[in-house]
Amino acid sequence: MSEEGKQPGGGAEAKPLAKLLIEYGPLLAFFVTFYIAGFFWATGVIMVASIAALTASRLTFGRFLPVPVVTAVLVVIFGGLTLWLDDPDFLKVKPTVINLLFAAVLLVGLWTRRPLLKLLLGGAFNLTEEGWRILTLRWVWFFGGLAGLNEIVRRNFSDAVWVNFKFFGILLLTLAFAMAQIGLIKRYDAKTGG
Repeated sequence: MSEEGKQPGGGAEAKPLAKLLIEYGPLLAFFVTFYIAGFFWATGVIMVASIAALTASRLTFGRFLPVPVVTAVLVVIFGGLTLWLDDPDFLKVKPTVINLLFAAVLLVGLWTRRPLLKLLLGGAFNLTEEGWRILTLRWVWFFGGLAGLNEIVRRNFSDAVWVNFKFFGILLLTLAFAMAQIGLIKRYDAKTGG
């Protein structure tokens, strides 16, 4: 642990909150701006907020966190296309692209026998190799399902419905899916011989 993490006031307990704000702050800014000023203003705000989140990531953690980097790159690309071509569908397709990208990266990790979830979550969970493989495959299916669901909402519903789905739906579905994995995590816990 760094000295910074040991100091009172700037301690490690503040880091998870900072990480949460860095990862979800731009989305919150988009959501609020959408209801105040509309889709195109919200697009500009999420672009600026995503870049600010990268800066906050670097200042807070001494490095760029992977999720804000990927998100910022895609937000700037798809948000820029949305503003330039005056078409909200470019930004609305970003969740499809990012979820398919996450699924593909996890699949490549399985194929190369480097389960990336183990690298990311190995400090939090101690699963057997079979447990990591099953958990990874479940997340691959989940990310693919989210991509498909985003496409259904994007193509068939209003901007307001899509924004609510993006802000509430994806977050709640992800939390519910993660909690549903607790049984698998317990069953394949390497400490209990799962």
